Amino acid sequence: MDYITLAATGNLRVAFGIVLFIVLILFIGVVLKFAGVWVRAYMSGARVSLWQLVGMSLRRIPPSLIVDARISLIKAGLSVTVNNMESHYLAGGDVINVARALIAADKANIALSFERAQAIDLAGRDVEEAVRTSVQPKVINCPGESQSETGMLDAVAKDGIRLLVKARVTVRANLERLVGGAGEETIIARVGQGIVSAIGSAPSYKDVLENPDKISQKVLNSGLDSQTGFEIVSIDIADISVAGVSAVSNVGAQLETERAEADKKMRQAEAEGRRAMAVAYEQEMRAKVQEMRARVQEMQAKVTEAKAEVPKAIAEAFRNGSIGVMDYYRLNNIKSDTSMRQSIAGNDEESDNK
Repeated sequence: MDYITLAATGNLRVAFGIVLFIVLILFIGVVLKFAGVWVRAYMSGARVSLWQLVGMSLRRIPPSLIVDARISLIKAGLSVTVNNMESHYLAGGDVINVARALIAADKANIALSFERAQAIDLAGRDVEEAVRTSVQPKVINCPGESQSETGMLDAVAKDGIRLLVKARVTVRANLERLVGGAGEETIIARVGQGIVSAIGSAPSYKDVLENPDKISQKVLNSGLDSQTGFEIVSIDIADISVAGVSAVSNVGAQLETERAEADKKMRQAEAEGRRAMAVAYEQEMRAKVQEMRARVQEMQAKVTEAKAEVPKAIAEAFRNGSIGVMDYYRLNNIKSDTSMRQSIAGNDEESDNK
């Protein structure tokens, strides 16, 4: 029994020694693997335990990435926990970019928390570029290259003159509205719409050419940056010209010539319209004359027909005994007397006219 007990005890010691050796080998392997990262973090004041490094490795998080970001933040006087950085990496964010953005915002005295920087980065925006744009405003062209083939806005003043305008918009990133706010395309579209509207309300193209700053100031005061991730600092008219006469030295004379030519064509068109109306009216009057002549001929035919009935009526009256021969003679005398008086009256009127 003593021999068996000693053998069992010896086997336990051997097994325990093997396990202890394996643990020691694993510990040495872990130390050798993470020694450089741990020492770098310890010497930089951004202490990270070996267990945290092992946990990062098991979660497939590059320990050196988290440690480098933490060292940068600690050296800049900022403090972000390792768990926060790990969670941001696991969410698909760029830890180094967020760390650089936090450092840049802190040096520029811009209030930016890790949670907001994390949200901006996870929203698909470049948080470092956003901080840089907030510190140093960015200039964008209006219209954009993809919005206009000529690279100019086309606007028309109240006097009908087309103007080609190009503007430069200076914007600053608004970190508070960057998440969920509209981007540069919306700013360009709104500014372009505002410039076209402002020029359209101008009485004359000369007013726009004389004071282009009024147009830009009017557009700037319209609050075009609402619900966007940017704040408009200034809107400057970079180029403005009259459409179609860019190569003419005397724009005013050219426009007056074109306007006179247009007025001449308009007057000619109006005269042609009046002539056509006169011709139509003349044709209408001729048609009415022909109609009246036809009516006169119709009336004359009816009169002739009626005269033809008179002898018949007289003959019928003789047969019926309604009138006698003496009555017929008296009727003829009356007709002759009436004709004579009409003849005399006609001669008097001709002599009076003479």
